[in-house]
Amino acid sequence: MSKSLFITLEGGEGTGKTTLIKSLYAELSSRGHEVVLSREPGGTEGAEAIRDLVLKGDANRWNSMSEICLYYAAREDHLMRIIRPALAGGNIVICDRFFDSTRAYQGHLGDKEQNVIKCLEDNIVAQHKPNLTIVLDIDVEIGLARAGSRKDDECRFESKKLEYHQNLRAAFLAIVAAEPERCKTIDASLPIEEVFAKALAMVNAALEVRS
Repeated sequence: MSKSLFITLEGGEGTGKTTLIKSLYAELSSRGHEVVLSREPGGTEGAEAIRDLVLKGDANRWNSMSEICLYYAAREDHLMRIIRPALAGGNIVICDRFFDSTRAYQGHLGDKEQNVIKCLEDNIVAQHKPNLTIVLDIDVEIGLARAGSRKDDECRFESKKLEYHQNLRAAFLAIVAAEPERCKTIDASLPIEEVFAKALAMVNAALEVRS
């Protein structure tokens, strides 16, 4: 129905990405678009196995460089098996997190991490950068309270100190400031209906550019 479109949703913990993705999927599918949903880390059997390694367990289970290597191993498999074929087929791909999460979660820690991430981006992501990235932004303490109400064991990052999450929020906002054409922010503290309406307007604009 239209040219391919790669949309990613980003943000800290408890921003409501999963809820928004489901709403966007339902709306776009109802219009006749072929929509592929995925997530990172994950999306493939191998990447989901890596997800268990990085999202579960003690907060200090891995250092930042180990995390970068694990995330990019998962990302390469995800791109090869899901994202690249879907985009080649003219589909809309909506992904819960992508390379901006690695930039924010691991890249804000220092120059060494940033240099490694850039090298991996250039060689693995290459031309398959998202057309639109929506960053859901919320006060850190509100987001952590929301995330804490979920009943799952993928809480390794949630257990990190408040300062870590404040730096994470700042890192996402810096990414938006650096790439305003691709990245847009939405106040995730707004009612769900308002968040969806704003996101849908952004997606419609991106589709118009691609049509």
